[in-house]
Amino acid sequence: MVKPLLDVVFMSEKRKGVLLLLRDGAKEMEYLLRFLDTTRQALLPQIRILEEHHLVDHCKDVYELTAIGRLVADEMLPLLGTLEVLEMDVEYWGTHNLDFIPPNLLKRINELGKCRIMSPSTEKVHEADDEFIETSTQYHYSITTFFYPNFMDLFSRMLSKGTNLHVIISQNLFDKLRTNNYSDIQKLLSNELVHFFVSSKKINFLYFVFSEHYLLISPLKNTGEFDNKYVFCKTPSAIDWAREVFDYYLKDSKPITEI
Repeated sequence: MVKPLLDVVFMSEKRKGVLLLLRDGAKEMEYLLRFLDTTRQALLPQIRILEEHHLVDHCKDVYELTAIGRLVADEMLPLLGTLEVLEMDVEYWGTHNLDFIPPNLLKRINELGKCRIMSPSTEKVHEADDEFIETSTQYHYSITTFFYPNFMDLFSRMLSKGTNLHVIISQNLFDKLRTNNYSDIQKLLSNELVHFFVSSKKINFLYFVFSEHYLLISPLKNTGEFDNKYVFCKTPSAIDWAREVFDYYLKDSKPITEI
């Protein structure tokens, strides 16, 4: 009996597994059994369903995707990746504003991979996590609407290690720094490793920070309220994705060369 394709693909872990394994090319039955950790008796009925729906073909004991099977399998991977990211903490994602992410990149949120929702201790709420500051990095990119009170110490420690700083700040933050921290900002701008920009876009999140080692995202709640929790990711694909978000904001930002 012909089933809806959504049921065929997602209502069986074995069928889903076969489709994903065959994305890389034809595979022998023994390969499928080994990677799915199952028996021929249990797997064959599921493969027959895939064949009945024209998603898989076989010759002797070798199985491969059909044209429409490849189309379906290629679309499955980003969807499953997106679900993996969101299922990490669907309550967190569902209660936070993600509008600051460009639509084309929001569709690719699966590229974040396995992330964690971090909650700093009470004493760390008003200061950066030393774990990230002490990590030796070639570059540090950030988009932010605030600086920690000890920001000069934080930046100085990174600069002493040769870290290139690329920082996009909101207009409001720029105005505050110009009024309250004039000499500090002048000192930073005199360093060739420092690149400051002010954004003409509205920055409706707390901060977005990445280096070659990690990505930190602190969105606001849907109500506009601040939340101490933040997203921590460290996959290479997350870093590449973060760079595209930064470039999106950089396009509408002006370099700060003097106060």
